[in-house]
Amino acid sequence: MSRRRHSDDSDGQPHKRRRTSEPSEIEERLESLICRVGEKSNSSLESNLEGLAGVLEADLPNYKSKILRILCTVARLLPEKLTVYTTLVGLLNARNYNFGGEFVEAMIRQLKECLKVNMYNQAVHLVRFLSDLVNCHVIAAPSMVAMFENFVSVTQEEDVPQVRCDWYIFAFLSSLPWVGKELYEKKDAEMDRLLSQTESYLKRRLKTHVPMLQVWTADKPHPQEEGPVMPGSHSVERFVIEENLHCIIKSHWKERKTCAAQLLSYPGNNKIPLNYHIVEVIFAELFQLPSPPHIEVMYTTLLIELCKLQPGSLPQVLAQATEMLYMRLDTMNTTCVDRFINWFSHHLSNFQFRWSWEDWSDCLTQDLEKPKPKFVREVLEKCMRLSYHQRIIDLVPASFSVLSPANPVCMYKYADESNRSLPGYTVALCLTIAIKNKASNDEIFGILKDVPNPNQEDDDDEGFSFNPLKIEVFVQTLLHLAAKSFSHSFSALAKFHEVFKTLAESDEGKLHVLRVVYEVWKNHPQMIAVLVDKMIRTQIVDCAAVANWIFSSELAHDFTRFYVWEILHSTIRKMNKHVLKIHKELEDTKARLARQHKRRDSDDDDDDDDRSTDREDGPLEEQIERLQEKVESAQSEQKNLFLVIFQRFIMLLTEHLVRCETGGIDVFTPWYKSCIERLQQIFLQHHQIIQQYMVTLENLLFTAELDHHILAVFQQFCALQA
Repeated sequence: MSRRRHSDDSDGQPHKRRRTSEPSEIEERLESLICRVGEKSNSSLESNLEGLAGVLEADLPNYKSKILRILCTVARLLPEKLTVYTTLVGLLNARNYNFGGEFVEAMIRQLKECLKVNMYNQAVHLVRFLSDLVNCHVIAAPSMVAMFENFVSVTQEEDVPQVRCDWYIFAFLSSLPWVGKELYEKKDAEMDRLLSQTESYLKRRLKTHVPMLQVWTADKPHPQEEGPVMPGSHSVERFVIEENLHCIIKSHWKERKTCAAQLLSYPGNNKIPLNYHIVEVIFAELFQLPSPPHIEVMYTTLLIELCKLQPGSLPQVLAQATEMLYMRLDTMNTTCVDRFINWFSHHLSNFQFRWSWEDWSDCLTQDLEKPKPKFVREVLEKCMRLSYHQRIIDLVPASFSVLSPANPVCMYKYADESNRSLPGYTVALCLTIAIKNKASNDEIFGILKDVPNPNQEDDDDEGFSFNPLKIEVFVQTLLHLAAKSFSHSFSALAKFHEVFKTLAESDEGKLHVLRVVYEVWKNHPQMIAVLVDKMIRTQIVDCAAVANWIFSSELAHDFTRFYVWEILHSTIRKMNKHVLKIHKELEDTKARLARQHKRRDSDDDDDDDDRSTDREDGPLEEQIERLQEKVESAQSEQKNLFLVIFQRFIMLLTEHLVRCETGGIDVFTPWYKSCIERLQQIFLQHHQIIQQYMVTLENLLFTAELDHHILAVFQQFCALQA
């Protein structure tokens, strides 16, 4: 009977399906309507909002929770359309008084949730949204003042981190452009008190950390340059425009074309010099410390897209901004100079490397260690990576030859017959023939066996203790033969991996391998970076050896070069990834064991269960034990790497400070600025890992006896956690 009823109903099934899918279709339509309001349309924004308010009001009885959820989400995620959505809520509140109250409650719940899960930027957007609801008569002015009083009262709490107070003060102050006037008109005494308390907090607030996060070391803000008049740098208008442009980038950064179009269609673009604002906002994000909000290459692609959309105006604005940044290189943070180099070289590669280099000829008369010549040199080096040597030489004026990249050829010291008196020359010839004839590792060992060791009279240990000459002859010859490309070099490292591992078994051996790589490829920084990276991956050298090599006297000539720090940061990241990978393996294995125990607990009928469980658990428990040992070993290696790096920084900087003091020379040389800012860079770029080792660093290295110039960097870093 039930089956017949089912079959009788069957021809009504499509109708039934249609009925059940209808609500989801309506919900999707509502979401689309709400999200798209405020976009380009033939009708005015006012009429679109009125129409949408009518549609939503009609759907409130059935879809209230969905409408509330969508509106709360857009308030959090689309802050650039804040005033559009607050107006919409105001219209709905006027038509349905209860809805306004429910929406505010939902927003407060969402604000608390954001704070609970550390989504502080989104929480700020929600506070601003609530502020603007005062203008739309959804929230009463006294209620908003009461909320701000709670925010500011946090500064009176005892034993709270400064960052907590900072956030509440920022949330309050940054909402005032939307509601300050309205609140001051209705609650002037309360607002005066709040502003007075805020000013008092700002005066007593500790600022030790500030130098570490400054893009410019110059104290005064840079004066506004020629071009259309922009709102003053501290004006409310400037703040609101820039905040909205930041929000547009945040919402659309994954789609560069959409992002560029949205930026250029910013409301009121005919009343302000929009291109200048956009370029300034993009550079502000690119240079943000410790890291930009999005990956660096995004800003390059976004600026290229903007130049395509506005070919008649934006490239000129961008060129003007580039010129201004170049003029201020002397006071620019080294980390930001790195990003400027990366952006500019990448940008030029998309525009046939065209630039009026003669305008920068002032750098040719300066000391080559000064920021301007250094910048030009590094940009040309990077451009060569994105092109080829001869093209860059042809593009740049002949007068710039002193800054042009060297021809990236291999420097093989055994190539010239005039060097036949060099120790190892004959062995190098034998190795060349053997490698060309596809010799095995054993045959290579046989040839190297007779190489004398300059470090000792008779080479015991079967000829394979640390022997710098063996390493020199082998690495020089192999890299020379594999010099044709990265791929040839990688194949050579793979084929003779065993020889490398044996020769570089000791710490001195690893260090010497790196020295020889530098000797061979000193004119090709990219090849050095790529080979060092490969040698770490294949465990020919370790991370600590790379750190020691970077701070060694042999590399002193290139110590301030961009590629050296590229290698060091890449090395640190590899070490960190290695620790994380092993830690994840350990956690996954523990989770598997826990799942196994859970299954056993839910099924304990079998008499032999104990024995089979022991058999099952045994291998996993052993694996966990092994992994725990690996994690401890990797963390110890990681800690040692940071100790080596910071110790070498301290030694170099201390030597410089003593030398300057005894010679009566000014401490603040270009080298010193570069070195101290590289130290800051290490702290900032790897702050999450370094925080784990703060006690060790404080006890062993950054002690009270250390020179205050160096100790200040550590104190700035500590202050960031306050």
